[in-house]
Amino acid sequence: MPPLVLASSSPYRRELLERLRLPFTWGAPAIDESRQPAEPAEQLVRRLALEKARALATQYPNHLIIGSDQVAVLGEQILGKPHGFERARSQLLAASGTSVSFLTGLALLNSATGQHQVDCVPFTVHFRELDEARVARYLKAEQPYDCAGSFKAEGLGVSLFRATEGSDATSLVGLPLIRLVDMLLAEGVQIP
Repeated sequence: MPPLVLASSSPYRRELLERLRLPFTWGAPAIDESRQPAEPAEQLVRRLALEKARALATQYPNHLIIGSDQVAVLGEQILGKPHGFERARSQLLAASGTSVSFLTGLALLNSATGQHQVDCVPFTVHFRELDEARVARYLKAEQPYDCAGSFKAEGLGVSLFRATEGSDATSLVGLPLIRLVDMLLAEGVQIP
């Protein structure tokens, strides 16, 4: 089996990948993550996932490189990482009583052959009615400023949900393991 590389510096994605009990290394890809003009959200996450994997191909020439990218979509608006209290507060209040779609792009690149697989795994979160006080308490407790959508599903953020729907809950955290296993199996990786 070619060695695995996770093209991400995200501790959340590393934690998820550890569940597969496969040895891997990780590296932070240096790419421009800007959205192209009028680029649909699904196309954006697919493109960025593959670009992240390709960014490490020279450094890891005989590897299976995993790239992933995620956006949250509320209506027609793409919600990025808030990076601070005010933007996180605005995002959560806008999501109150509504549904937010999380689109996670996933790519597996065989850097030796150039072959790649790319997919987008959707997941929907239906939010409870949220008021200013609840949002402020949550943000103070968890400070999810590095998370698309302004919450941590693997933590206290779940208290903000009324329901979720999707085929792979790990996609909500940023690395859809069910789809990744499909891709790895297609490359001949044995799991377990």
